[in-house]
Amino acid sequence: MHIHILGICGTFMAGIAVLAKQQGHTVTGSDVAAYPPMSTQLQSQGIEIFPDYSPDPLDCEPDWVVIGNALSRGNPAIEYVLNHNLRYTSGPQWLADNILTDRYVMAVAGTHGKTTTSSLVTWILDSAGFTPGFLIGGVPDNFGVSARLGEPPFFVVEADEYDTAFFDKRSKFLHYHPRFLILNNLEFDHADIFPDLAAIQRQFHHLIRTVPGHGVIIQNGEQASLEEVLKQGCWSSRETFGVNGDWQAKSLAADGSHFEVWYQGQCQGEVKWELMGPHNIYNALAALACTHKVGVSVARACDALRNFKNVKRRLELRGMVKGVTVYDDFAHHPTAIAVTLEALRGRVGQQRIIAVLEPRSNTMRMGVHRETLASSLKEANTVLLYQPDNLGWSLATVAEALPDARIFKTVGEIIQHLVTTTQAGDQVLIMSNGDFQGIHQRLLEAL
Repeated sequence: MHIHILGICGTFMAGIAVLAKQQGHTVTGSDVAAYPPMSTQLQSQGIEIFPDYSPDPLDCEPDWVVIGNALSRGNPAIEYVLNHNLRYTSGPQWLADNILTDRYVMAVAGTHGKTTTSSLVTWILDSAGFTPGFLIGGVPDNFGVSARLGEPPFFVVEADEYDTAFFDKRSKFLHYHPRFLILNNLEFDHADIFPDLAAIQRQFHHLIRTVPGHGVIIQNGEQASLEEVLKQGCWSSRETFGVNGDWQAKSLAADGSHFEVWYQGQCQGEVKWELMGPHNIYNALAALACTHKVGVSVARACDALRNFKNVKRRLELRGMVKGVTVYDDFAHHPTAIAVTLEALRGRVGQQRIIAVLEPRSNTMRMGVHRETLASSLKEANTVLLYQPDNLGWSLATVAEALPDARIFKTVGEIIQHLVTTTQAGDQVLIMSNGDFQGIHQRLLEAL
C-alpha cells in the first residue's frame, strides 16, 4: 500500500511515517518545514520528502493520504485530494485504526512533560524485557527514532490535546482509547484553537471518559485544574504523584539528578541520572507509577532510569566551544521556560546563564503570555529576545521588566552579540519550538 503524508515533518506525523514504513507500506510525504531531528529521521528511513504542497506527488493516486493538522482548506494538496476523491484520513485516526486496536495503550497527556514522560515509560518497559511500540513527539536518545511498532501488548503514545485535522476538530488524544492514562499537568495553551482553560478541560474530560473501568489514571496531585476535570466524572482507578501523592520523591541533589522514590509512605529506591530539574523528577514518578501497574518493580524501573538518555531538544547539550556551553530546548510556554531555567540553575550554580528566546508557538505569537513571560525568565542573568517582523506584538515590555535584556531583529545579530560578549563558563540556553534558523550550529561555528 502507498501512503502519502501531508505535513510529514511534524513531530507526530514523522512518527506515523515510521510506523507505516515498518508495517511494510511505501511511504512518501510533503512538507514545507523540514528540519532536524525529524527530517534526518525520515531520511534515515528512506522516506522521500517533497519540499512543498504541490499536488504532483498525488497524481499516482496513493492508497491513502494522511493529513496533518497544520494543513487547511486552500492548500493545493488538500484541494487536489478533495477534488479527486482520494481516500484520506488524519494521523490520529490512522494510528487508531492500524496500530492501536490490539494494544494496551499507555497515553501521556498534559501541557508539559509529555515527550519526556512518554520516553521514560517506554524505556522502563523496554529495560524490563518488553518491546513496547511507541509514538513520541521527539527523539529519545535511547532509541534514536520517535516511533516503532514494537510488539504487543503495550503501545506508548504522547497524547496531544491539539486538534486532529481540518475536518476533525476534536483533540488528537480522543482517538487513542488508553487503558493507562498519565495526566502530567494542565494549563491554558493553544490559544489559536481554545478560547480558555475550560475549553481544554472539556477535551481532557472527554479523554477521561474513554478510559475503561479497569483502566488506570495517574495524575499530578498538585494540579487543581486536573482535579476539576476529574470531578466532572471518573470511572477508573486513580493514583497520584506529588508532594502529598501516592508517589513522592525526596531530592538528594540541588539539580534534581539524585532522588529517592517513595510509594505510599515507603522508600522504594533511589535514582541517579543525567536529567535535571524538579519537573523531570515528577515525570519520573509518573512513569514509575504507570509501569508499576503492569508489574515492573520499582527497583528495576529505578535501574532503568539510571541509564535513561534525554530526548533531543529537551535541555539538550549541543556543544561547548572555548568554555561556552550551548543548550537547545523546546520550551515555548512560560511554565516550561521557568522550569527549564530552574533546572539549569540547579546544575550550574552561579555561572552566568544567557537565555535566548524565540516566541514562535501560536499562543506566544498571539501575545497571550506577554504578562507572564518576563517572570518566567528571571533565573537568567541575561535575556536575548528575538523579535521577527511578523510577531504582531512588541517584546519591549518584556525586556523592560528584566534587569538585563535586549531585543534583536535578526538571528545573525544574536549570534554576533553572543560571539562578542560570552566568556568561558557561560551557559547559553536557546529556547524555541522551531529550528530557529539553525542558530545552535551557527553559534557554535561562530564561537
